[in-house]
Amino acid sequence: MTAEQPFPSTAEAKLEMLTLINRAIAGAEQQPLPPYPVSAPLSPAEVLHQFEDRILDYKAAFTRVPAGEVARAIGAALGGARRVVVPPGLNPEWLPGGLDMLRDDPPLSHADLDRAEAVVTGCTVAVSETGTIILDHGPDQGRRALSLIPDLHVCLVRGDQVVQTVRQAVDTVAASVRAGRPLTWLSGGSATSDIELVRVEGVHGPRHLHVIVVE
Repeated sequence: MTAEQPFPSTAEAKLEMLTLINRAIAGAEQQPLPPYPVSAPLSPAEVLHQFEDRILDYKAAFTRVPAGEVARAIGAALGGARRVVVPPGLNPEWLPGGLDMLRDDPPLSHADLDRAEAVVTGCTVAVSETGTIILDHGPDQGRRALSLIPDLHVCLVRGDQVVQTVRQAVDTVAASVRAGRPLTWLSGGSATSDIELVRVEGVHGPRHLHVIVVE
């Protein structure tokens, strides 16, 4: 380009590129979208087994217990953690004794949450194919910060909350989305890596996840 012919702006270049693309595809026959992939349905027992396999593959901890043993399972999952954040809607019968329970009323500060050793929550739905747990931050899950700052997240999942596919999970949380509720999708403990593939844990949430399925 000469001084009399300056480089086009980004917007002009983008418009020119899109114009060329539109001209190239004008009159082309539109291809139908491929069908949405559908997995072969699994039995409830197979769904729970698949969910366990995916959770363990993420190097998270997994426990299955009947409802009468939830308190014992939570105590074991917490290990030595005693300063624990508990959402207001969590079933109090599920909590073991001897905990220094932090209630979010009035709301805990980020400093208070950072000093907590763990958080115990419920969930909205879980996906067996991907090992993903979705929170919509209802009463048994608490606001989003509660499950993002403590280093250990013990998440309670009822057996009937585990669905096979992401599509089923999306249908389950559709009402929460329409109501404007935030969603948090968890697949194992928080981890990320830089361009050199150096893995760093705990940057965007708890480093450790322990899933307890209540049957």
